[in-house]
Amino acid sequence: MIGFALRRFLGAIPTLFVIVTLAFFMMRAAPGGPFDGERKLPPEVERNIKAAYNLDKPLGEQYLIYLGKVAQGDLGPSYKNKDFTVVRLIATGLPVSARLGLCAMALALLLGTLLGVMAALKQNHWEDYSVMGIAMLGITIPTFVTAPILTLLFGIYLGWLPVGGWSGGALPNMVLPVTVLALPQIAIVARMMRGSMVEVLRANYIRTARAKGLPATRIVLAHALRAAALPLVSYLGPALAAILTGSLVVENIFGLPGIGRYFIQGALNRDYTLVMGVVICYATLIILLNFLADIAYGILDPRVRLS
Repeated sequence: MIGFALRRFLGAIPTLFVIVTLAFFMMRAAPGGPFDGERKLPPEVERNIKAAYNLDKPLGEQYLIYLGKVAQGDLGPSYKNKDFTVVRLIATGLPVSARLGLCAMALALLLGTLLGVMAALKQNHWEDYSVMGIAMLGITIPTFVTAPILTLLFGIYLGWLPVGGWSGGALPNMVLPVTVLALPQIAIVARMMRGSMVEVLRANYIRTARAKGLPATRIVLAHALRAAALPLVSYLGPALAAILTGSLVVENIFGLPGIGRYFIQGALNRDYTLVMGVVICYATLIILLNFLADIAYGILDPRVRLS
């Protein structure tokens, strides 16, 4: 198991390096710069500012300097948020994004698994068709559509929930953004669990358990659910990545102070260091979560780690 984990970890390092490299050069290739504004700076002032941030050096040298700082844990200062480093901004926004994403993932796993198992046990009945029909809607409708609809319905027309803000992470402020983030994943998890559970319930060992007279609840919970959950475990990494990237839109719609909001602001302002810092943070989280999903899959299915 240690060798399996080590191979996965070593494979993640080149991936992170490639992501950082692509993001660096793509940001520099975008038109405009961090100090371009409506009011043109005097040439001497602009030269001094660029020299202070190493922007006057050749692009290759800028890249090597940035890599050296990143290796030391220094993501640099923010060009637009004065007196704030990128690390400090990420440290401020990451707890908000993490809490939002983890709650959405937990909700998606809970409801998606329940709906998928129910649909599998009622295969080709109205319960099955209803769950799959709703799941298809959840997959096809994007978050930037569901967010305004739910905001209008529950926030403005009914007045049950606040339509934005964080208020220290109070539960009412979290309900709408967590629901919007979780809806597509609930639909995907439900479809995956339904297909996997239908296949497992047809397996020979399940038929043997039924023939022995075991209760249906015990067959599902003790025997079928673990095997049916294997595809779901392998999907956890991409699912969490989808939630993290989806939070970019959701945090802006609901005005949440997460790192997704900083990313959008940094991209619009050409704040190179802030965008790069958020990209590194997201990439590290996604790689780490995929790594943990691989380890969990290897624990549940020994054939994976022995191959």
